[in-house]
Amino acid sequence: MTVILLAGDSTVAACPADETPMSGWGAHLGAPLNAGVNEALVSRGRPAVTVAVLNVAKGGATTASHRAEGLWDALLAQANPSDMVVIQFGHNDQKYEDLPAYGAFRANLERFIAEARAAGCHPVLCTPLARRYFQGDRLTNTHGEYPDAVRAAARSANVPLLDLTAWSTKLYEGLGPVNSKSLFTDRDDSHFGFTGACVVAQHVAEQLTPLILYLWGTK
Repeated sequence: MTVILLAGDSTVAACPADETPMSGWGAHLGAPLNAGVNEALVSRGRPAVTVAVLNVAKGGATTASHRAEGLWDALLAQANPSDMVVIQFGHNDQKYEDLPAYGAFRANLERFIAEARAAGCHPVLCTPLARRYFQGDRLTNTHGEYPDAVRAAARSANVPLLDLTAWSTKLYEGLGPVNSKSLFTDRDDSHFGFTGACVVAQHVAEQLTPLILYLWGTK
């Protein structure tokens, strides 16, 4: 059985019950991922399987705090060779001067990649999801250099990249300033409600499915 292990912040995490309906996409990944993988397998005459999702993301996490709080070690302790480790940070790192995009932030990502590979796992990087901050009908980039730093780390380490910044920007702009609000909670324009989390989870599942099939030698 392949396990998908998730490291990230609140936009990935399974949020506490008292924050309902706020939710990260990782809490909803299992169903669409299993549906997509098994549809592909069955169409190729292969038996269905179970792809488990272990979500170690936490609200407020940075690339530094995730390690300092023991979350990264906990993830690696559960990892087995051939598992996939999906990593998404940036929302909170940008708030700290000691985690500049092309300094400690990128270095931390590259260390995650190296350690995941040393455990026999397959790392995947994600750029942070855009915040819903519009100027007219166009979205404002609130993450500065951080998405580009993730892209650079992925290129340098030759790992797959899910460019969720670019995808979510296109999604929100397509919906417009009013309709895109339905993806988020009432509290702000950074955190998803169930609807938004499920939309993102569906997209992530669609992007991960071919990567999983490739790892299994099923193209």
